[in-house]
Amino acid sequence: MSALDELPVVVIGAGPTGLAAAAHLHERGLTFAVLEAGENPGAAVRQWGHVRVFSPWRFNIDPAARRLLDEAGWVVPDPEALPTGAELVGDYLQPLAELPQLKPHLRYGARVEAISRLGLDRLRTAGRDTAPFLLRLANGDELFARAVIDASGTWRTPNVLGASGLPARGEADATAYLEHALPDVLGVDRDRFAGRHTLVVGAGHSAANTLLSLAELAESTPGTEVTWAIRTASPARTYGGAEADALPARGALGARLRTHVDAGRIRLRTGFAVHTLAPADGRVRVVVRHVDGTDESVTVDRIVAATGFRPDHWIAAELRLDLDPILGATRALAPLIDPNEHSCGTVAPHGVDELAHPESGYYAVGMKAYGRAPTFLMATGYEQVRSVVAALAGDWEAARDVQLDLPATGVCNSNPADGQLDGCCAG
Repeated sequence: MSALDELPVVVIGAGPTGLAAAAHLHERGLTFAVLEAGENPGAAVRQWGHVRVFSPWRFNIDPAARRLLDEAGWVVPDPEALPTGAELVGDYLQPLAELPQLKPHLRYGARVEAISRLGLDRLRTAGRDTAPFLLRLANGDELFARAVIDASGTWRTPNVLGASGLPARGEADATAYLEHALPDVLGVDRDRFAGRHTLVVGAGHSAANTLLSLAELAESTPGTEVTWAIRTASPARTYGGAEADALPARGALGARLRTHVDAGRIRLRTGFAVHTLAPADGRVRVVVRHVDGTDESVTVDRIVAATGFRPDHWIAAELRLDLDPILGATRALAPLIDPNEHSCGTVAPHGVDELAHPESGYYAVGMKAYGRAPTFLMATGYEQVRSVVAALAGDWEAARDVQLDLPATGVCNSNPADGQLDGCCAG
């Protein structure tokens, strides 16, 4: 065994995919450590804990994690029930993180700021594959690793509100009026929306969830207005496949939204690409500039930016990554998940070979692996880490025996031309 092999595999992130990686590493007998920037497991999931996912429990539990939990006498949730984010954490992620096989290896409040190779920058080649990974944390600590599984996700790096991938003019000065995706409209955030006019920008399922909550709030609270803005000419992608969707809750989401739009409870603005935000008198004017130079606008109290997420590869800037120039996924994975061609249910099985970079031993998995593609499901991340961990254990036959059975959406693609991809399939 080399000195490198004696170091741990470091997992970044203690969400569903990161904890699944930990379970597989334990099963394979590999030394590991999990670094989580938050103060508890599933920190990002907790922020949308009020949202009920559209995939039932049977798609949301990793097999290796299930085996560990079963040994501990875990009470299995109804496999056909739809958990909220809070239930996903409380009934699954928290018990998993508390298992004695995993708990000693989890470190919270450990934000990774940079990853490199010990003594080598990106230019140096000689000795690279035998040099340990160096991970620098925000508190100044440094750790060494034989391999890195980056499951840090994309929740903290949302897309900008403006069109063309650029921030809207005035966007930085209008933060007081902006909301992150999936605010708790009917719960703790209610007072910010009740009796006010809210604009929701985005065409994915995050936008749909928020719009439905706002419509419910409007029915009980006079003066509550809801406007929905998308960049394309049609909301067909958001409405989805209805009865053709293999996940009924996902199909019903779009159908319910369409009912509210048709009834006028939600005002739909199409071809609405945000150009300028102009705060004035406690409200904000949202301006669209068309290609012919003309403007149109709407003045609102709150804006929910459900415009999607993108990966932050900056922490790996000193590693040798091979990223697709469009999606920001690996070059091998990108054509398999391209939302121009694929919906959630048509993504091909993929594992360690498609996730590999020229930097041997570094793998981005889960939502981060998908770059800007919105076609991710938790079950995909679980199979990714199973394959990666098998490869790290030297079991290449198992690593390349990738199996992925995903529920069809009932739509042929995700129509990314509007630039508002928001993880529509992630639940």
